[in-house]
Amino acid sequence: MFLFLVVALAVVVTAVTLAVVGGGESAVLPEVAPERLQDLLPPDRPVGRDDVESLRFPVAARGYRMSDVDDALTRLGAELAERDARIADLESALAGARAVPRITMDKPAEGTEQ
Repeated sequence: MFLFLVVALAVVVTAVTLAVVGGGESAVLPEVAPERLQDLLPPDRPVGRDDVESLRFPVAARGYRMSDVDDALTRLGAELAERDARIADLESALAGARAVPRITMDKPAEGTEQ
């Protein structure tokens, strides 16, 4: 009886496997074009917070397409570097403006008469 159950189980597993895998060419799936990133980062203006939050990468066979993620990260990295440079320029200009002594109206400037 045990041997009969083992053989029956093997037959059922084999039948299910053949049904799932398919036995002929008629069950071949059509080729599908790979999904590409549709919502690109805006090329005509700086990337904003909403752009990053709405960015969704299409799922590929093993996660995400590396080229799409690499392109987005390269763009974001370049914009962050540009913003950091701009902030550094503005901070140095502010520090320079603070270092310049101010002439008050109460005291006359040197070399002038009242």
